[in-house]
Order: sequence, then C-alpha cells, then structure tokens
Amino acid sequence: MEFEQIQLEKQEDYLKILAQSPQISSDYSFSNLFGWADEYDLTWAWDADLVWIRQAKPEALIWAPIGPWNSIDWQSVTDRTVENGTCFVRVPEVLAKLWEQALGKRIVIKEDRDHWDYLYDVKELVDLKGNRFHKKKNLLKQFIKKYDHRFEPFGPKMIEPAMAMQADWCNWRDCESSEVLSSENRSVFKILTNWKSLEGLTGGALIVEDIIVAYTIAEKLTDDCVVVHYEKGCPDYKGVYQAINQMFLASLPNTFKVVNREQDLGEDGLRKAKMSYNPSGFLKKYRIAFK
Repeated sequence: MEFEQIQLEKQEDYLKILAQSPQISSDYSFSNLFGWADEYDLTWAWDADLVWIRQAKPEALIWAPIGPWNSIDWQSVTDRTVENGTCFVRVPEVLAKLWEQALGKRIVIKEDRDHWDYLYDVKELVDLKGNRFHKKKNLLKQFIKKYDHRFEPFGPKMIEPAMAMQADWCNWRDCESSEVLSSENRSVFKILTNWKSLEGLTGGALIVEDIIVAYTIAEKLTDDCVVVHYEKGCPDYKGVYQAINQMFLASLPNTFKVVNREQDLGEDGLRKAKMSYNPSGFLKKYRIAFK
C-alpha cells in the first residue's frame, strides 16, 4: 500500500467511508486525524473499501483500518497487506472481535485501557442530578452566581479570540516545558486555522466582560454522538470547566444522546477528572499484533 499525507481535499471521501464503519471511536474523526497529523506523522493509504492509517511518531504503528468491516474478507485482506510482526493500535472492540473470529491464532489481542473512549449520557451532564454530580452542580452554580456571563455557539467570529485565549492558556500551563501540551497546542491552532473547511465541527465559548474565559471544540461523530476534542478554561474563574461543559451540551440538538470525551492516555490526573463525571460506558480499544 502507498501511504500519503492526510489531505483536506479528501475529507468528504474519507467521511463517506468512515460512516460505513460499524463502530467509530474518537481517534478516527477526520478533524482528529487532520489536527494531529503533524504531531504523530500520520499518513493514510486507500485500498479498495478501506482506509489504513499509519503513524511514524513517536514510534511506527498502524491504526485500525476504517470502512465496512462486516463485509471484508479479513483473511484475504491481511494476507495481502499485513506483514508478520505488525502491531495495530486503537482498534475498536467491534473490529477486534471480528479479527479474533476471522484470524484466530494469527494475532495476539491485548486490551488497551489507556485508549478507551469515555462515554457519557448527555442528559445526565446537562441536568447534573443526584449525589453523583453534587460537586459539579455546586461549582456550576458558583460560576453562574459570581460572573456576569454569556454562552455563545462557536463560529468563525470566535476563532481569533479563542486563539488568544489558547495562547494565554499555554502561558498559564507552561506548554513550553511539556511536549504533550505543546503538541496539543499546535493541534488546536491547526483546527482553528482551518475551522471553516472542516465538516461537522461545533463548540461553544463562555464570555465574561467580552472576553472568552472558556471554549470547547467538538465534532459530530455519529447521528447521536458528539465528541469533545478540546476544552479549555481560564483558571481564574472558579467553576469555569463545569460551566462550559454543561452549557455546551445544553446547547446541542436533542438528537445527541451520547458525548464522547476521548481517552485519558494513562495520565492519572486526566483519568480521575474523566471518572469524576461518571461515564455511562466506554468504547474499548485494543492493541493487536500479527505473529
């Protein structure tokens, strides 16, 4: 297969093939691939009904192919395209099970908890009812009471103010001292710079005294699921993260039932924060090695 750079011009073709995948994790949204392409040195190869994705940084790995998995002869396809010793990462559970049935002893499957997507019930995170959400609701109320604010859906006029806030956020968090935060910062700017050309993007901003104090960038993943890619808030405003999360989800059409808040990558602090919102489930992913 011939791998090539991920191109904005092929966005529509990619999305048509992605829609045929029986299970779609956050990794495979077009905006995620496009936004992180430079950081992971991502490339893709188009082969019949499938798109294969490869990363070169920080190590050479193959991601799961996307396409109509249920109609693929995986024995034949992998015989033709996959070398022994190849390791696949970010393989969604549905595909892992298909490969287990089709390929049997040719592969070794290992659960990859660090890459599981966190799934939440949108209505629960909007209503914040019960003891499970008491702390979140209390912080939300404090923000609403203390600050004269307004929420606005994200659009082109928000791009420059959001870039300014992102730059400030990086100063607050000292992004220069962290390669992870620096990479994310570059990804954010790439998405914001190309906002008008990317399909399915949505989001919102919290504004206090005409200054953005928080923003979120999200994307339609399926008809009933939205994925949150980035969520940033100014630390000077107590409850700002609870506020942007609740208000953004409340602004969505009621067709969205599930919010995917991506993975924790094994970071203890991030895992604790994601668990504190009481996920309704996980989209499990696996590493699969071909013997």
